[in-house]
Amino acid sequence: MSIKISALRLPDSIAKQLGAIARADGVPVSEVLREGIENHIAARFSDEEFKERLRAVQQEDREVLKDLGIED
Repeated sequence: MSIKISALRLPDSIAKQLGAIARADGVPVSEVLREGIENHIAARFSDEEFKERLRAVQQEDREVLKDLGIED
């Protein structure tokens, strides 16, 4: 599995809350963040309105690539 490293800037209050959650669960903060992100992605992809907006964005991107001669 390939891993992408990202920096995340958080207000101190949220960072403290994440730290407390991680310590209480006995896991690294990064695991709490990954789980939260995974849950957010799952929620978005179960939302039909979101999926329609995503399809529209993808269509716009295809049109840009077509205009640039990158895609047929």
